[in-house]
Amino acid sequence: MDTTTLPLAPVFLSHGSPMTALEPGEVGPFWQRLGAAFDAGTRPRAILAISAHSLAREPLLMAAAQHTTVHDFGGFPDALYQLRYDAPGAPALAQQVAGLLQAAGLPVHVADEGGLDHGIWAPLRFVWPEADIPVLPLAFPPTWSPARLLALGQALAPLTQQGVLVYGSGSITHNLRMLFGGGPMPALLAPEIPQSAAFRTWFAERSAGADWAALADYRQQAPHAVLMHPTDEHLLPFYVAAGAAGAQPVGLRLHDSITYGCLGMDAYAFGDGAASLAQRVAATPVRA
Repeated sequence: MDTTTLPLAPVFLSHGSPMTALEPGEVGPFWQRLGAAFDAGTRPRAILAISAHSLAREPLLMAAAQHTTVHDFGGFPDALYQLRYDAPGAPALAQQVAGLLQAAGLPVHVADEGGLDHGIWAPLRFVWPEADIPVLPLAFPPTWSPARLLALGQALAPLTQQGVLVYGSGSITHNLRMLFGGGPMPALLAPEIPQSAAFRTWFAERSAGADWAALADYRQQAPHAVLMHPTDEHLLPFYVAAGAAGAQPVGLRLHDSITYGCLGMDAYAFGDGAASLAQRVAATPVRA
């Protein structure tokens, strides 16, 4: 299949708690189906990963030829630290991406270093467990506005015609104070609190309607926005992935689930390829 003629729909995946890598719950089978659905259409030749856990003052491409697994968390079971996802890097792609960002008038740096944070590798262990697709992390400035990150994503749009998956990893809701605020931690399968449900529904509806004026102003317009995102670095990769689908893309929610009552695991695909990807996900059985 000619990857130059079929755009790859950019995706945003909520990666959840680090424990999701060991106890994926509802999202694990979805991530497996997502990988199979891509493979049934166009398997990416490379992945450009934008994670809430890889941040920089200005856009920074981590262009090592080989990555190691970064366990960027503490206080979890030993089994979690034994998990590996040592994917190859994509140094040639880094130069191409740098050129796209420079052409758009955006600052960019390239570093000969690597390492995949858990926001990148935890979902990918289920999506493509073989770890054989090259990955290029793009660290982003958490001080940039959603509108500016949409523009950054738009500069990356040519990659979707060249077999590169633009992959944002964060969380559709992310208030760790509600989990570790001193009281009892909610159970993994606790019922969702109303504020989380309202926020996630608002995002799904505005995304399906391509209402990017509202989405870019989510902190003022979305219900319970500040409660669901006291800081917004975990939502910002959503905008980079969306922008990579072009101007005013439709965003389709591919998966909808909740953990700990307030930590959403929603996944989105954007642009012209989103609907066909959603159909393939729905028709794909879970890998054995």
